[in-house]
Amino acid sequence: MLSEDDLGHRVVVRRVAGRRGDRPLFTDVLGELTAVTATELTVATDAGPVRVPRAAVVAGKRIPPRRAGRREVRDLEYAANDAWPAPEQERLGDWLLRAAGGWSRRANSALPVGDPGRPLPAAIDEVTRWYRARGLDPAVNVPLPLARRVDAELAARGWRRGPTVLTQTAPLAVLRSRLPDGGRVRLATTPDADWLALTRPGHHPPGGSGGEVPPVALRVLTGDGRIPVRFAYRYGEDGSLVAAARGTVTGNGRWFGLARLAVAPAARRRGLAREVIGALAAWAADLGATDAFLQVMEDNGAALALYDRLGFTTHHTYVSRSP
Repeated sequence: MLSEDDLGHRVVVRRVAGRRGDRPLFTDVLGELTAVTATELTVATDAGPVRVPRAAVVAGKRIPPRRAGRREVRDLEYAANDAWPAPEQERLGDWLLRAAGGWSRRANSALPVGDPGRPLPAAIDEVTRWYRARGLDPAVNVPLPLARRVDAELAARGWRRGPTVLTQTAPLAVLRSRLPDGGRVRLATTPDADWLALTRPGHHPPGGSGGEVPPVALRVLTGDGRIPVRFAYRYGEDGSLVAAARGTVTGNGRWFGLARLAVAPAARRRGLAREVIGALAAWAADLGATDAFLQVMEDNGAALALYDRLGFTTHHTYVSRSP
């Protein structure tokens, strides 16, 4: 029987739908398990939510996630772009060229989603020219499998491939059901030096030089005033910052984006990451968001284990390519 451990996963539930004479009639309900109670299961199907009484269930099991369609990947990539907005953005057909003075790879890379409005080789030549003109190394963030033709062309040119990044998603209701309320977490509209130091890749102690970032970084982190964004602060008993994260709401209000989750090494394994996620998820739900997404390196085993427990599954992947 399916249980709360299966929330957020794609499942198939076989149920008794009626009888013909003395023979039971069975139907299958296919979709995402969104609620489990003592009396029924709720499955989000393509036609809407279906409540299945436990007494009618014959069998149920998890099945592999459905591969995201082209439109779904495109829409989520645009929502993720809005959640990490480069101050300079220019269209190349449907593609996006993004620059932020060299701060962060995502904000200084092309997003090859859709039709660039010219032959693929010419489009990549234009990407190269555009970044070189700004004194930046050309880079392309390639969503897969959506932009596999782009990836193949870049590989043929000898562009090196970076690590695989997983874009993962979860229904916000499922995520919140597995999190504390985050009552000891403070949410703010700006990051201070300690927040920047703790969440900086590689980690620098709060109060150290790791909190210094260029002005363009603050424009990206705060959404440049274009999106709802909050910075989560969780302090320890001694008043020091021990956990932090950043949350956004984009995609026409649908997507809660989680980023820059960090816990001080001495404070790990105490549930603090769950607290800051819980506070941000509640804030996003209050704004009407219904789904959550994040981006995580494929080899980050500790983070993946946490996100799996919270109900996240991989929606699609992307890789960075550069000459």
